[in-house]
Amino acid sequence: MERVIKALKWIGLGFFEPLIMLIQGKEVEKNIRLVFRQIIVPVLSVFIFLGACNIGADYLFKVERDRKIEKTRTVQGDAAAKQMQECIDSGDESCKPNSLPSPADVKKGAISLWEDHKSISAKKSAFKEKTAAINKKRKEAGQKAIVYTGRPSFVDQIYTSLKTVFAGFLLAALLAIPAGIVLGLSETLRTSINWIIQILKPVSPVVWLLLVSMVVKTVLANSDSDKSFVISFISVGLCSMWATLVNTAMGVSSVDQDYLNVSKVLRLGVFSNVFKVILPASIPMIFTGLRITLSVSWMVLIAIELLAQSPGLGSFVWEEFQNGANDSNAKIIVAMFVIGIIGFMLDRIMMFIQKLASFDSK
Repeated sequence: MERVIKALKWIGLGFFEPLIMLIQGKEVEKNIRLVFRQIIVPVLSVFIFLGACNIGADYLFKVERDRKIEKTRTVQGDAAAKQMQECIDSGDESCKPNSLPSPADVKKGAISLWEDHKSISAKKSAFKEKTAAINKKRKEAGQKAIVYTGRPSFVDQIYTSLKTVFAGFLLAALLAIPAGIVLGLSETLRTSINWIIQILKPVSPVVWLLLVSMVVKTVLANSDSDKSFVISFISVGLCSMWATLVNTAMGVSSVDQDYLNVSKVLRLGVFSNVFKVILPASIPMIFTGLRITLSVSWMVLIAIELLAQSPGLGSFVWEEFQNGANDSNAKIIVAMFVIGIIGFMLDRIMMFIQKLASFDSK
């Protein structure tokens, strides 16, 4: 059981420890209090949140309902207003006011998105089977394969966003960690470059997107590569790299002097000193920066996809907002929770990797 508890702590689910201890009959009174505080209260807060959302959605629905009926009365008269009221009260989706969706509406939106994904996946499979023979001949002839160009599903857009954010995060790490090590090793260089970091660090994703677009569209003008993907992941990387850069520089510059003295005694070379002494000692600070970078990457990605109209969750949210269908608001809320859950999971993954990489982790 101790292994289970240790594993839960490693993946960030240590709050289940009191429940396991209670099941074993250990320190019953203490663990009952902990279970109540760490498990029961958070679960109750979920129901309270859903109840508050339902009450708020019901209130806004009534406000929009009365407004829509009154507007119909003003424009078309009492008979049309009465007909509109009967239509709304019947639950007909065609005349339902466009307001904040209730939890039940959000559930319907999630189911609708999943059904839509299954339908699109079936179409993709049918297209792949239909074009398999043709694509085989095209491949043998050195030609490009015919690909499915239909509308992507919500799940497809999640995959696209994850691919983009990991590419951007990798770019940020590749730029920030080496630069941070160099800056951390030289106080003179760190002082001279600091003004550039302080100016570029708060620059908006919108500005980075515009700058990257100018460069990429010029450099890849004659290329067949996916320019929207390249623009998106580079913009994400440049927006989010600064936390890792600053933390790496701070971690390297604050390495315990005793470690550096041992390095001098052993007469380690520059690279040996960096990889055997400085980096291991700086790992906690570097991973703190990487966790922040990954969180920022995911956050700015949604805005960048929305602005660049590149495939992904940001584009999905904008398209649903522009669509204005009766279930669009519910689908936007579903996307909001998916974005939040994925962001939380990414942070947990980084925390887990940090524990694996840290030499002093238990």
